[in-house]
Amino acid sequence: MQHVTQPGNAGKALSLQTAAERFGVLERPDLTYTTALAKETAHLYERVKDFIPAIEWPVFAPYIHAINRLKKERGAVILAHNYQTPEIFHCVADITGDSLQLARDATRVDAEIIVQCGVHFMAETSKLLNPQKTVLIPDGLAGCSLSESITGADVRALKERYPGVPVVTYVNTSADVKAETDICCTSSNAVAVVDSLESDTVLCIPDEYLAMNVAKKTNKKILTWKGHCEVHERFTAEELLEYKAADPSIEIVAHPECHPSVLAVSDYAGSTSGMIDYVKTKRPGRVLLVTECSMASNIQAEVPDVNFVKPCNLCPHMKRITLPKILDSLLFMTEEVLVDPAIADRARLAVERMVNLKQ
Repeated sequence: MQHVTQPGNAGKALSLQTAAERFGVLERPDLTYTTALAKETAHLYERVKDFIPAIEWPVFAPYIHAINRLKKERGAVILAHNYQTPEIFHCVADITGDSLQLARDATRVDAEIIVQCGVHFMAETSKLLNPQKTVLIPDGLAGCSLSESITGADVRALKERYPGVPVVTYVNTSADVKAETDICCTSSNAVAVVDSLESDTVLCIPDEYLAMNVAKKTNKKILTWKGHCEVHERFTAEELLEYKAADPSIEIVAHPECHPSVLAVSDYAGSTSGMIDYVKTKRPGRVLLVTECSMASNIQAEVPDVNFVKPCNLCPHMKRITLPKILDSLLFMTEEVLVDPAIADRARLAVERMVNLKQ
């Protein structure tokens, strides 16, 4: 199956040869858990033994073994976002990180096929930055509440309402939205991107809370859009203060997609990469990560001396990506993500302007 982004008609398929036709379909491997397979995957289980009970490993191990074999046979690379579950993040991923880091790193590898273990806008961004490569997403329905809060038509309407005001768009958006954008930003560089523009007023969309947090760090007037991440918007300052009251030594590390009141009671706020760097560098005794809860497990595997408190807000879209779906994606070359050239060049330009910005 191919997922095509096209202005005004995102679901209409382009008349292109499918990835399955280009690369062929492979036979499904034997997924029996044997003593030999147990020995062959034992080193991988060591990475996740604190998060995956031993009784569950016989279910995961055959898929992990098959995926790691098939990706070599296909010449594929697997990109996994920080919010993926530990068996994906630690056992089959070749490159891990936040959405933009994954897309950037994919441009530096020789693999012809990219399997994006994340949500759909991430796969689109990988395709924008790697137009000659085949990009697959194991579940094309892995969406994003923030990305889906705005369309290209919405941005065009905003530009008509605020003529001449530059548009800074969060990278967590569709290619159709990026194509209407002057420059993209991430949660880590949003302030720098906004300050790089000459205008005194800037549209910072679609994440309202990110824009509100940026507004506190710039002298520019920030115009917002009411888009939110359904994971981060659930956190409240009151909830975090209760944790602090129970244990004053706990350090709270928050993502800027949270409400400004949440950041106000946090010890540190930053992007997923910034949060990871903070924990690895500071090594707090106890830390509460105010973000999608799988990230805490993925970091803890690398910093076992840190005690993580996990308020478990899961992203239902990220969790659509599973080992069986990754395996099927490699076997049948599904689901391929294509971006119509009519919007790809403009969308790519907005991303490249951000990447090339001197900070």
